[in-house]
Formats: sequence, C-alpha cells, structure tokens
Amino acid sequence: QVLFVESGGGLVQPGGSLRLSCAASGIIFRFAAMGWYRQAPGKQRELVASISQSNTNYADSVKGRFTISRDNAKNTVYLQMSSLEPEDTAVYYCNRHPVPLADGWGQGTQVTVSS
Repeated sequence: QVLFVESGGGLVQPGGSLRLSCAASGIIFRFAAMGWYRQAPGKQRELVASISQSNTNYADSVKGRFTISRDNAKNTVYLQMSSLEPEDTAVYYCNRHPVPLADGWGQGTQVTVSS
C-alpha cells in the first residue's frame, strides 16, 4: 500500500521560510519521479515542483523561491520554501509525478502565510 506522509507546514509571516518533508512507503522510491502539489481554498490542486533522478522543474509562481530535493536512502522528498507570499497559502501534498497515484493523496500539510 502506497503511503505519503507530509510534514513541516505551519504559520509563517510573509518573507519567511519553511521546509516540507514527505516520507514515502509502498513504492520503489529511488525509481519514482515525485512532485509537490498544493491546493488553496476554492482552487484546483496544482503542481508546484517535481524531481526525477536528474531533473527538477518548478511552476513559474515559485521559481527562484522553492527548491525540491530528495534523499533516496530515507525515501523522502523535501520542499524548501523561501520568500513566502500570502498566495502560497495552501495544503501541500506530495505524490508521484507526472501521474499521481489515486490512492497516494495523504492528509497534506497546511502552509499559511500571513502577518
């Protein structure tokens, strides 16, 4: 059974930073391309960043501010977020990329950027 457990969210002021973590199980992680997704209230879920074994890609809205990385030994993918803006407020999820696993959506982790 696939399981992705996200953590690291919280309340942060504009301009602040957070580091999200996603622990994966039930997949051969080192072969999986992974993505961080987010869903803001009233909006569709969107891809924020993705990482394969050799490439990373970012949505234009976060390019230069967010960094995705992975540790295959720990089956974990990270999202370092800096210069956070109120528009970054959302629930953040990780899942496989480019085709997310239907049963891979976890609880997510809430990120709130507010003064």
